[in-house]
Amino acid sequence: MMKKAMILAAGLGNRMRPLTNHRPKPLLEVAGKPLIVYHIEKLVAAGFEEVIINIAHLGFMIPETLGNGSRWGVKITYSDEQEEGALESAGGIVKALPLLGDEPFLVVNGDVWCDYPFDSSFDLKDDLAHLILVQNPDHNQKGDFALKEGRVSNSGVSLHTFSGIGYYSPRLFDDLPYGKCPLAPLLRKAIADEKVSGELYGGEWRDVGTPERLAEINATFR
Repeated sequence: MMKKAMILAAGLGNRMRPLTNHRPKPLLEVAGKPLIVYHIEKLVAAGFEEVIINIAHLGFMIPETLGNGSRWGVKITYSDEQEEGALESAGGIVKALPLLGDEPFLVVNGDVWCDYPFDSSFDLKDDLAHLILVQNPDHNQKGDFALKEGRVSNSGVSLHTFSGIGYYSPRLFDDLPYGKCPLAPLLRKAIADEKVSGELYGGEWRDVGTPERLAEINATFR
């Protein structure tokens, strides 16, 4: 069983301005509830015991809003990047590794909206990562990765979009120094080494990257 999950919540949210001028993106609301709270509720329901959240842009507002997680029956720990500025996805995970420990863990982007069922019993076996892919949205029609018989590849006839949800072994980040670092090149190397499995999720998933997309989701809930 995986006990720990990480929510990536340190992004600057530039494409979300002016909504993110005074509030970090994961605290933007769908149907009156912050995006990040939907993730926390689902992680708790799936059996995760601790949630690590990295914070940067207006990051102090996230602990102020969420506290220590006791109201959901989970432990919330914060990895603070406010001094450095956001370290990007892989850099943020590297900084949080002491909190994440030696066992595999789940990572989810704080700015996606989905009904994907997180799975604390997921077994990575010998792989370094397992990626959740989705059908290509309008803003990423070319896709990111191919999928064949449960294995992810960097190229193929049909490419799917990486959802921002993945299960990772800490070994994936072994050789990464502390500092700013994107996740995609790291994943592509592990994929080239045939160390990444994946699945195509067909349920509800949206990247809440712009005010228009947030408004669309909220309109659905009205």
